[in-house]
Amino acid sequence: MRFNPKARLDTSRTRDAGRSSGSRSGGSRLPIPGGIGGGGIGGVVLLVILFVIGRAAGIDILGGGGSGGGPGAGGLDSSRFTDTGRYSQCETGEDANSSADCARVAVENSLFDYWSEELGSRFEPEKGLVTFTGSIGTGCGDASSDVGPFYCPGDTTIYLDSGFFDQVLEEQLGGPDGGFVEAYVLAHEYGHHIQNLLGAMGQVRTQQGPQSDAVRLELQADCYAGMWARAASDTEDASGVALFSSLTQQDIDLALEAAASVGDDRIQEQTQGQVTRESWTHGSAAQRQAWFGIGFEQGSLEACDTFAAGTV
Repeated sequence: MRFNPKARLDTSRTRDAGRSSGSRSGGSRLPIPGGIGGGGIGGVVLLVILFVIGRAAGIDILGGGGSGGGPGAGGLDSSRFTDTGRYSQCETGEDANSSADCARVAVENSLFDYWSEELGSRFEPEKGLVTFTGSIGTGCGDASSDVGPFYCPGDTTIYLDSGFFDQVLEEQLGGPDGGFVEAYVLAHEYGHHIQNLLGAMGQVRTQQGPQSDAVRLELQADCYAGMWARAASDTEDASGVALFSSLTQQDIDLALEAAASVGDDRIQEQTQGQVTRESWTHGSAAQRQAWFGIGFEQGSLEACDTFAAGTV
């Protein structure tokens, strides 16, 4: 994965909260890309249900956004943290080629560009991509690094402890190491934002099992990540300069390997020595790879409609 050195980066939506902002959430959970609380029933699925019910009733259950308006109507409450300025030096694609932090900004810019083109008038940008260490207060409550990368529908923000990739994905789960691995995770979380905009989150009823709505939600986010990867080389900065200079098959292979490493079956094998299908919330390694591949190969919202699929 290489970025165009001439591309200009927009850091306005990327912030860093530094270390230990907010109180630490209780318990210890295995971080899994896809939602606060990892793969358990207390994760993104419960947040989605609370968010949808609350908005329908005019109640701000999650503490983010107002009772009216579209997704994230209340905006990101930046009073929860002080921006450390971590991304202030990220100005060009050349910076992204030499800095993992600036590469993170470039990927966010590419996701913004792709989905604004794909959705047109239906698109609203996420309120932010916020990195932190330790813990942070969010529109979905306090969260610690335990929960891994997640999207909060309450403030339409993606939260990420950047140490996740080395400390958890690679060391604990045996996942791959490489630049496009983080790009896949960010694209998956951005996929949850797209689901928030398009109403897919309101379709979640069943919360566990390989064919549950919870799994369908996660697999659709993987499919959306594949859609973006297919078109990433065509995304541009604000002046029309291409953001990527190269995206290789090796990058796509890394994304597929990362998707497999966070499959429910792989994680259960690693942590409990057996697979319990009825407790799945994110999908198996094979399911996650398959739906990323569908998005990459077909590149359409219709192809990614996991809720319409007979089986996933």
